[in-house]
Amino acid sequence: MAVIGFIGLGNMGGPMAANLVKAGHQVVGYDLVPAAIEAAKAAGVTIGASPAAIAAAAEVVITMLPGGKHVLGVYGDIAPVARPGTLLIDCSTIDVESARKAHALAAGTGAASLDAPVSGGVGGAAAGTLTFMAGGETDAFERARPLLEAMGKKIVHCGGAGAGQAAKICNNMILGISMIGVCEAFVLAEKLGLSHQALFDVSSTSSGQCWSLTSYCPVPGPVPASPANRDYQPGFAAALMLKDLKLAQEAAQGAGAPTPLGAAAAQLYALMNAQGEGGADFSGIIRMLRGEG
Repeated sequence: MAVIGFIGLGNMGGPMAANLVKAGHQVVGYDLVPAAIEAAKAAGVTIGASPAAIAAAAEVVITMLPGGKHVLGVYGDIAPVARPGTLLIDCSTIDVESARKAHALAAGTGAASLDAPVSGGVGGAAAGTLTFMAGGETDAFERARPLLEAMGKKIVHCGGAGAGQAAKICNNMILGISMIGVCEAFVLAEKLGLSHQALFDVSSTSSGQCWSLTSYCPVPGPVPASPANRDYQPGFAAALMLKDLKLAQEAAQGAGAPTPLGAAAAQLYALMNAQGEGGADFSGIIRMLRGEG
């Protein structure tokens, strides 16, 4: 089994690293947060001295970090010391330009690389059911596939460098827009005296059907597993949705793509965050649309 370095052991990275341990791999991890380190150790992850020290000894290094500047900073440390042929996999959600720069840093030192952001949230990370959207060379993707399959159930090669990030931000723009639409429909139904269950029973089996409704319904009751039944504990926090929508808007502006609904969704989630609700699940935007809070 492979010796895998894992940089970033937070809410997503920690469970992902634990699933690699369960699959029989030797995982050496690193994080700046003591609580994340302790949780990873309890899951069987060995803790390394630094990202560079880990990269020097690993066959594969996976990163799961907050933003593009963090990824490029870590790649600046690990790429020069990685042995030729080491595979670098970045699972963070970052801008496409930074992803391509990370690929270039890896290539400059003889390492293979993949941008492979994920969808599925903390629950998917823990259950090993994430979707991976991968960008990079085919050889790198095929090398990474068995490791990604230990952490997820759907692995898609989207194209060359940065294609994984492009797929991620496009997907999450759809998600943010659709959740707002579902929430608006439920708020209107409430005003018209229509029960939550009645709207769900109709829309979940007709033309209004979408993931935001049938898997993540923003009102309690119809979908027992949705965060609405837990007072909108995330899940997928509104602050993270705003981050992804901002990335989509930056990409749209750079590409000259009109995204008026994406722009409106970004503005609404920015307002939700400004009201102090960034830590709530993104489906909790229904409370703002009701005028609560």
